[in-house]
Amino acid sequence: MHNPPHPGKVIRDGVFAESGMTVIEFARRLGISRVALSRVLHGHAAVSPEMAIRLSDALGGSAESWLHLQAAYDIWQARQRTIA
Repeated sequence: MHNPPHPGKVIRDGVFAESGMTVIEFARRLGISRVALSRVLHGHAAVSPEMAIRLSDALGGSAESWLHLQAAYDIWQARQRTIA
């Protein structure tokens, strides 16, 4: 299995690279603080079910797809810790 990206990286590389939207603008669109969004974008916080719903509403796709991205990342990280 490859190293799946954190959902925050997917958002950074997709939303911000394509739209030119700022973190503050996107945080407002999601209805969350800039700090909360920044933590997700930099992989310091996980995408919660609530955040997945907000991302789904703002970007499309399903909330489940955002949670699957987070789960894939978390499982890979856990496997790496058990191997080391």
